[in-house]
Amino acid sequence: MTRRGRDLRPRRRGRRDHRRHTGERGAATLLVVAAAGLLLFVGLALSGVSAVVVAQRRAQSGADLAALSGATAAADGRDGCAAATATARANGAALVSCVDGADDVRVSVRVRVSGPAGRAVDVVAEARAGPG
Repeated sequence: MTRRGRDLRPRRRGRRDHRRHTGERGAATLLVVAAAGLLLFVGLALSGVSAVVVAQRRAQSGADLAALSGATAAADGRDGCAAATATARANGAALVSCVDGADDVRVSVRVRVSGPAGRAVDVVAEARAGPG
């Protein structure tokens, strides 16, 4: 207990008695759960948006290749829209419209993707190819 009249137990200077503040217990847990939920929501939203952006890039490249294929086929005397349809399908896109003009081929393709919240989103891209 004491040695030469002093108490050997460590003194608690500047510390509060935490037993008095029991109403604050678990507050940090609630904040961590709320922050984790917010981060999960933001992550899901960003993944949905990025899927749509990737689909737009894929649709545009499919439209560009389909237009080039159609223009090449038209220059060789073949059906440009048939070649554009086959090229669009090979690139994972669906041909929406094709106009085989005198000087160029204009195409419009569609790519369907699962967007935010699981909804299907159609991404449409257009392209034109031809001489000069």
